[in-house]
Amino acid sequence: MIRFASPYAFFLLLLIPAVLLVLHRRDRGGSIRFSSLANVRGAGRSLRHRLVWLPLVLRILLSILVVMALARPQLGREKVKDVTKGIAIEMVIDKSGSMGAEMEYRGRKFDRLEVVKKVFEEFIRGNQESLGGRPNDLVGMIAFARYADTMAPLTLGHGALLRFLETVHIVKRRSEDGTAIGDAVALAAARLRTAEEDIAKFASETGDREYEIKSKIIILLTDGQNNSGLRAPAEAAKLAADWGIKIYTIGVGGDQGVNTINTLFGNFKVPTANRVDTRPLEAIAEMTGGVFRLAEDDKSLREIYEEIDRLEKSEIESVRYVDYRELFVSFTIVALILLVLEVLAANLIFRRIP
Repeated sequence: MIRFASPYAFFLLLLIPAVLLVLHRRDRGGSIRFSSLANVRGAGRSLRHRLVWLPLVLRILLSILVVMALARPQLGREKVKDVTKGIAIEMVIDKSGSMGAEMEYRGRKFDRLEVVKKVFEEFIRGNQESLGGRPNDLVGMIAFARYADTMAPLTLGHGALLRFLETVHIVKRRSEDGTAIGDAVALAAARLRTAEEDIAKFASETGDREYEIKSKIIILLTDGQNNSGLRAPAEAAKLAADWGIKIYTIGVGGDQGVNTINTLFGNFKVPTANRVDTRPLEAIAEMTGGVFRLAEDDKSLREIYEEIDRLEKSEIESVRYVDYRELFVSFTIVALILLVLEVLAANLIFRRIP
């Protein structure tokens, strides 16, 4: 985008015809009468004579360029600076053996963990239905059974995060099975506590866009009772509350699930009696200002995410400005070159003898 900072300078172009008229009248010399010019016409015209107009054209062009330089042409490029105010979200996912119970997802049966992963992906990317995705939020992931592990740090690169999600599977070893809700929540809270420092360090190293954490939340998905770990759920919730972190707790599977047992005589579905311990989950949510919900299938789980979407909104503020670069120097240089050419032509090639 080109603009002129001093467009009124173009009025000087009106002086060029007046100056040319004055020069024309001043250059009119005397005349000599001849009886006949037939022989002169027959002699033809030299190249010098044919280009006698060149100094005048050069002078007109340099005058136009000088006026354009005075008008200060500027080349501008519009820039948009996005200042994002997002939510820092830690997803805390139960991968204990009880998450192998069946659960419905879009009319088909999967284990609970698989349904949790599928709807989690919809929450992050959006599903073109009721979930718009969370493109401007920092999202991290912690998976737990007897032990809590950080599967992905807080990141805006959700594609990489979802690849880490694919590696989360139900534990197979009995020594690793269990439900350490307190340890998982405490680890998630600790990750969120230092989120600003991590973002500032990353921005200084990469020169990335400004990012402001508007709020911090933990989304806890579990179907069991806390029976492992060093910290009690209430103790972890107090840490989160002290650090200004809100916890949304989701009981996955409701009161009863179904496990499929493979035998020599075929596959048999056996009801499971693992009941979600709702009281500590409700207490965690209440203590930190979050909400507790039960999800019996993908539809109810999706509705919970929709509710979180409404409660936790990100903001983007776009600051638009135009960065201008002065171009008058280029016009001035070209005008000086034309001036030198005009002076050389007028005094050497097209020199007149009085």
